[in-house]
Amino acid sequence: MPEKISIHAELAPAPFGHFAQAVKFGHTVHISGQLPLDPKTGRPIEGDMKAQCKRALDNLAAVVQGAGAEMSHILSTRLYLVDLREFPIFDAVSKDYFFFLPPARTTVQVSGLPGGCRVCIDAILEIKEPDIKGSGML
Repeated sequence: MPEKISIHAELAPAPFGHFAQAVKFGHTVHISGQLPLDPKTGRPIEGDMKAQCKRALDNLAAVVQGAGAEMSHILSTRLYLVDLREFPIFDAVSKDYFFFLPPARTTVQVSGLPGGCRVCIDAILEIKEPDIKGSGML
């Protein structure tokens, strides 16, 4: 039976609350929602929607890297937007991160996100290496 492993990426914001940045089980990694937070301060970044999208995707990429994977391993994402009219902005920015076969994506509008953020993205990815070591730090 595969072991459930918590993954922590130093280059992504630390989780606030009782959850992991990501959890690996077998060949699958489930990444928690990534907000446009500064990894050093844990606070929302300043900037427009484009800047927020870039920061959230950079944070997602940091956790993917911490899991020993690449963005091309992402199978699906869930995108949470405060305003669905801003979807074209996210879609344009995401092409720089998903330039290969893009993942499946679900997009929903939410009434609010922590810290006044306008975007949040989570992901599920597959990794080939079955023996990533975890317990906390990668």
